[in-house]
Amino acid sequence: MSDVIHWVLELEVQEGQLDAFKALVGEMADATKADEPGALIYEWFISDDEKSVHISERYADSAAAMVHLGNFSAKFAERFLAALAPVRLMVYGTPSEELRQALAGLGAMHMSQIGGFAR
Repeated sequence: MSDVIHWVLELEVQEGQLDAFKALVGEMADATKADEPGALIYEWFISDDEKSVHISERYADSAAAMVHLGNFSAKFAERFLAALAPVRLMVYGTPSEELRQALAGLGAMHMSQIGGFAR
């Protein structure tokens, strides 16, 4: 087992917010890359019809994920939630209780590893 936390957040683009969303993606990715060394993967994907978004995030551990959530709340949450509506959050790994509580508002579904490996 590892301390790595991974999640996939599924969202819908709010009506009329596609341009605002696209502007936000670059800003958030740049800030995460610059300020969060514990962020290992931070990738955004959009459907062909540009209505559905998936964000894949992987953090070294729960503490690194909490740093990200703190930065997100302080810098981006208001604009993010104006442009995107959360649909589903799948969390993989063994998050700390603090991280579980921080993600609870998004209705996080937690998945514990039972096998496999990562390189």
